[in-house]
Amino acid sequence: MTGNRDVLVAGVDSSTQSTKVMVCDARTGVVVRSGRAEHPDTTEVDPAEWWSAFTTATEGLLEGVSAIGVAGQQHGMVTLDDADEVVRPALLWNDTRSGKAAADLTDELGGGQAWADAVGSVPVASFTVTKLRWMAEHEPELADRVARVLLPHDWLTWRLVGGDPVTDRGDASGTGYFSPAKNEYRTDILAKAFGGRTPELPTVLGPAQPAGHMSDGLLVSPGTGDNMAAALALEVGEGDVVVSLGTSGTVFGVCETSPADATGTVAGFADATGRFLPLACTLNAARVLTATAAMLDVDLAELDRLALAAAPGAEGLTLLPYLDGERTPNLPEAAGSLLGLRRANMTPENLARAAVEGMLCGLAAGLEAVREHGITVRRVLLIGGAAQSASVRAVAPSVFGVPVVVPEPAEHVALGAARQAAWTLAGTQDPPRWQGADQALRLDEPSASDAAEGERIRERHRAARGAVHDL
Repeated sequence: MTGNRDVLVAGVDSSTQSTKVMVCDARTGVVVRSGRAEHPDTTEVDPAEWWSAFTTATEGLLEGVSAIGVAGQQHGMVTLDDADEVVRPALLWNDTRSGKAAADLTDELGGGQAWADAVGSVPVASFTVTKLRWMAEHEPELADRVARVLLPHDWLTWRLVGGDPVTDRGDASGTGYFSPAKNEYRTDILAKAFGGRTPELPTVLGPAQPAGHMSDGLLVSPGTGDNMAAALALEVGEGDVVVSLGTSGTVFGVCETSPADATGTVAGFADATGRFLPLACTLNAARVLTATAAMLDVDLAELDRLALAAAPGAEGLTLLPYLDGERTPNLPEAAGSLLGLRRANMTPENLARAAVEGMLCGLAAGLEAVREHGITVRRVLLIGGAAQSASVRAVAPSVFGVPVVVPEPAEHVALGAARQAAWTLAGTQDPPRWQGADQALRLDEPSASDAAEGERIRERHRAARGAVHDL
């Protein structure tokens, strides 16, 4: 790319809810144009919907682009037959029907430690391996037709370049049948999960290894999972922990060694650069706020005002926001719980505050977990739609107990995919330096009294979680 100031790259974020496309300057990361198209709001979907959204989002957008990368929602199960036709609608990460399958598989391999040692993670309902078990048990005739299993980003990349499907180490590490530490598939686990069947799996490419070219010559990078792409966009370094508040909530940082958490709280994923990405995930994040706003019949701005008008701790009102089941802790069949109700604290202000604190406490538990597995926590990078909430920004430093910064609002997953495309195009050892998280809003560091109040809030939530576990 030497001497050419007009090289453009594109990044695609095929998420649960939509496809976002960012076209960027390959050297600086500056966004020059963008596109978007919505996905159906469901937990299973025909992959053709992703292709339709991609086509809509990129219409007129890719002229002059030299390379493109695709990042996708992790864990989803795309099944193809021997004619490369989709066997059944793809099951997405947030489809929890395979909760029992996850528990059964954990027992069959010998418990959490055996899984953590084998693939870095203990399976929960989100993982592809559990969805394959569910399919084998509930749809055996369809399972018999499956010749290939892909992840969402694999399927889109395959549609772009054709040939044999490929993936990357980061996204493969979320399947439950790939070892990021050994960089190899565990086909024995695949067969155990899928009733003895061993469908073909995508070839795992190295960081920035080309996946191929589109018919018009556009270079395609290997792509990756959404969390891996976000880490790449933010140039996450030692001491940085990302807390992402989107449909799901995620907590992750980058390290050099693979964790093996037998409890399953921390997933031992790989990142998109050859390192590891210990991650804790909750199913319930931004939608906790939208659901609470709907319950109170207010908009999000009013929810912020109400939450900020309440005292820290919401006068003892505690919300466990397991509105769609939960992944961390692993309670796929759980429902939300509102505890500590008294006549004096049953106000809209306290409910709004409890929603904000409940959402953040779920992520604070994840922060504690990744700290225990090799991640240094010096600051939190707060991203995602809910990071723009005034009440979330006000409460986060005390609940997390560390400095919090909010990067400029951006489509970090799509930008990470674009940065990977630029890296693949350049053919260099390291990705290009783009604007990272230093251009950010720095929130006030928690004072001693704030930190103490945050610990009291977290402790009340720990007690509430323990009560729910015991039910």
